[in-house]
Amino acid sequence: MQDEFIQRLFSDPNMLRMGHLQRQEDLNLGLGWLYYALGRIVRPSRAVVIGSLCGFAPALIAKALSENVEKGEVHFIDPSYVNGFWADAEKVDAHFNGLGTPNIRHYCLTTQKFLETPAYAGLADIGLLMIDGLHTAVQARLDYLSFLDKLSDNAVVLFHDSVRPKVSPIYGKDRAYTHTVHLFMDRLRNTPGLQVFSLPFADGITMVQGHPQSLDEINRPFDGE
Repeated sequence: MQDEFIQRLFSDPNMLRMGHLQRQEDLNLGLGWLYYALGRIVRPSRAVVIGSLCGFAPALIAKALSENVEKGEVHFIDPSYVNGFWADAEKVDAHFNGLGTPNIRHYCLTTQKFLETPAYAGLADIGLLMIDGLHTAVQARLDYLSFLDKLSDNAVVLFHDSVRPKVSPIYGKDRAYTHTVHLFMDRLRNTPGLQVFSLPFADGITMVQGHPQSLDEINRPFDGE
């Protein structure tokens, strides 16, 4: 990856937000180095990213895939509930083309709605899945299970905002909610067949690899569900 790409990425101040430990002074991508590295290591023909305020993670994964011989693509799912950033398809295309990552296909949908589309039905052999949408244990579980049977054998799944509870007003102060993804990570750690490793930096990232031998622990109801 060239510094020119990072400079172009960081020319948008929003790309320095949202808890990925980025830093402009030394063009440091923080956790973004991990997203990029996994794209280069796993070398998937397709990746899926659920949620991103301004496209930081999708862009880095797409950049990695574009530099592989396989020339993979990223399927990016975000309903644009926070600020309308992803609501205009032409602007979305211009945004990613301007970054040099045209290999991103955006769907302005929730995961629940995306599951009803032909695009979802046609997905298979997903080598990298990043879950960064609504940060509740229940939604993280739905996102994970929705793509579990579409993952490749060596796929890696990433969960952002996954290491601690946090009150977020991102949808408005009157709609503040508590991140509970860490509770779902506890379930995955107790599920045979999975390897789970968390990095506590910034808002935290958890990597999951393998296939659950049973869904009993995963499907056990959360409090209040």
